[in-house]
Amino acid sequence: MTAPPLAVAAPLLIAAACFLISALSMPVIIRLLRRFKMGKTIRDAKEAPIMSALHKDKAGTPTMGGIVIWATVFVVVFGLAGACWGLGEGSWACQANFLSRGQTWLPLALMAGAALIGLVDDYLNIRRLGSGKSGGLRERERLLSYTLIAVAGAWWFFTKLSWDQLHIPFVGTYNIGWWYVPFFITVVVSTSHSVNETDGLDGLAGGTLLASFAAFGIIAWSQGRFDLATLCAAIIGALLGFLWFNVNPAEVFMGDTGSMSLGTALAVVALMTNQPILLILIGLPFVVETVSVLIQLTSKKLRKGKKVFLSSPLHHHLQAIGWSEPRIVMRFWMISFVLAGVGTVLALFDQI
Repeated sequence: MTAPPLAVAAPLLIAAACFLISALSMPVIIRLLRRFKMGKTIRDAKEAPIMSALHKDKAGTPTMGGIVIWATVFVVVFGLAGACWGLGEGSWACQANFLSRGQTWLPLALMAGAALIGLVDDYLNIRRLGSGKSGGLRERERLLSYTLIAVAGAWWFFTKLSWDQLHIPFVGTYNIGWWYVPFFITVVVSTSHSVNETDGLDGLAGGTLLASFAAFGIIAWSQGRFDLATLCAAIIGALLGFLWFNVNPAEVFMGDTGSMSLGTALAVVALMTNQPILLILIGLPFVVETVSVLIQLTSKKLRKGKKVFLSSPLHHHLQAIGWSEPRIVMRFWMISFVLAGVGTVLALFDQI
């Protein structure tokens, strides 16, 4: 499939536009968050003594900054779609427009749903409301929210897009029928939850997400899914604008509204490129973070409170044993980009 002339340059231009919009609007959002006292709350010292000691200085830092990431993407995608409608077919706007039923409706819709749930969770947490120990949603409520969003996506995938194929790299593609529905749900829920667990240090989730979206953007482009690749580019640009203010020492945090929405979008992009198996490799840091939490919880339950890690997820354990926050984040970033590169190469060779 050959891309339209302007579409070749569109992803880079759109990424640049999203970066500028995100970076320029972030100071305004930070001031608003401070004005309305939307600051991060740190878990109680009795409940999580190590976590509280390590992050006590971050209390009050504006959170919910993820609003700027997904809002920027929506402004650009619907702005281009509106310009295309107004200027007519064949215009520059229509060539750059990447809102399409078969490629971007689903990731955008699920990203919006997850963003709104995350926004509610953030607000409840800040105000110390809700059923969670420190406010916000309980873990089971959060997982249920992920599941409801994933069920809606699975229904669309299976009924509207008639998608029931599972591709295993270098092995083959298999029609698995209605089994694709629980598979879709599992991928979305696990990815969203894993990204949420990773969002715990300045710039950590943002940098690892950059690597993953870059990998799947290239994979989508190689498959001729130009609109999906452009969506990845838009998310990358918006993420970069956010990271300008999120690197250590962070002026703003992503919040659940950012991590939930971006984790959901990443899972859907992986499914739409039919490379969800490679997501395990490309997003391995997310997997490791979640596994560390599961190991910790299992150990405490089966060994009468004994822990494997000083604190979980893994990045908190590394902090507890003396690693500085920038060192942890940069090493996670390096590992993420290496794995993203390897995963991209494997996906490209898989197509030969």
